[in-house]
Amino acid sequence: MDIKSLRNENELIDLFCNLAQIPSPSLGEETLINWIADYCKNHNINFELDNYKNVIIKVAATDSKKPSILLSAHMDVVGDDSAVKIYLEDNLIKAEGRTLGADDKVGVANALYFASQLANNKDYKHGGLEIIFTRDEEKGLTGIRNVDFSKLKSKYVLVLDSDTLGQLLTSGASYTNVEIELNTFKGGHSGIDIEDPTRENAAKLLADLISEFPQGVFYSENGKVVTSCNLGGISAGKLDVTNIINTHGEATYSIRSSNVEKEIELRNLMKFLVDEFNKENAGIAQAKITFEEHMPAFEKIDDDYIPLLFEAVARKEGITPEISSFHAGAETHIYANRTNANGERFAPYLVGLASVCNMHSQEEYVDYKTIIDGQRLLQAFFAAYNA
Repeated sequence: MDIKSLRNENELIDLFCNLAQIPSPSLGEETLINWIADYCKNHNINFELDNYKNVIIKVAATDSKKPSILLSAHMDVVGDDSAVKIYLEDNLIKAEGRTLGADDKVGVANALYFASQLANNKDYKHGGLEIIFTRDEEKGLTGIRNVDFSKLKSKYVLVLDSDTLGQLLTSGASYTNVEIELNTFKGGHSGIDIEDPTRENAAKLLADLISEFPQGVFYSENGKVVTSCNLGGISAGKLDVTNIINTHGEATYSIRSSNVEKEIELRNLMKFLVDEFNKENAGIAQAKITFEEHMPAFEKIDDDYIPLLFEAVARKEGITPEISSFHAGAETHIYANRTNANGERFAPYLVGLASVCNMHSQEEYVDYKTIIDGQRLLQAFFAAYNA
């Protein structure tokens, strides 16, 4: 079967292919936004664009006693605005010489198709569906950061952005940049002044200091990394200049953690080591450490309702569920630290509705059968949620 025949045969796959063929680099999603708007108009789907041009879809409840649920996906892809020519190889949809953009047009396609089915079935008793398609997830998360969450009623959020069919990820790591700056109070000549004990070399002192810092996994649970610390780089002196006693050095680290307490513990340890260094080297050198949070932690909550329901539905549909955590960031992290119209903290989950391989590369592909299975899983989960 070729891609044209497949598209004629399956409406969901045709929708995905239409979305994939529209270039939508971060903050260059206008053509895709217009296409989605036209699709909504043609399928009786209530939508609006917010002030940041995120797409907001709402399918009204047909049973006010049931709770609504929110689906979220991002419209931008890793890649430029060049043409996207898709083709089918075995069961795999690929793009010629560039990223396919299945991250996250698989999520957009599944949510949009589901909205079209739900919006045109007034006999289906449900508590309502909210959908957000965001801009600029890949580079700056500015789309999700500009959402007016006070207009959303749902508590539970399925962020359709995982890369494996059947995944439901319940927590994700923060991302914090750490910078250490070290200065000595006296420099000098590497020969004439080398015997002076008050003229310590900043490069050597920095190496001594960071040798005490953790590297790699700081804390784990059940074989999964919870908190990690990674040395980014060291800068002190110049490789081709050896006749001076260096007076300045810098080092950078990243901290990732899905547990706020453990991140605080790690930060405090790093601060303690810097304070101890400054005491030992008083009058000779001074080190300073700063922390800059780029992504808050997405912590696991005690509420197991969604994971248990998802696992049961997936198994019933013949799809292997994977309930776990991930040591990276996504829009889940923003939802997890925001509240809805009722003042409730969102309970987000990162969900996989297809299997996407080699994401963000020219070799990216998606097995089209997993997209179809993902839609089946989504529909069955929604039905169980509204049972």
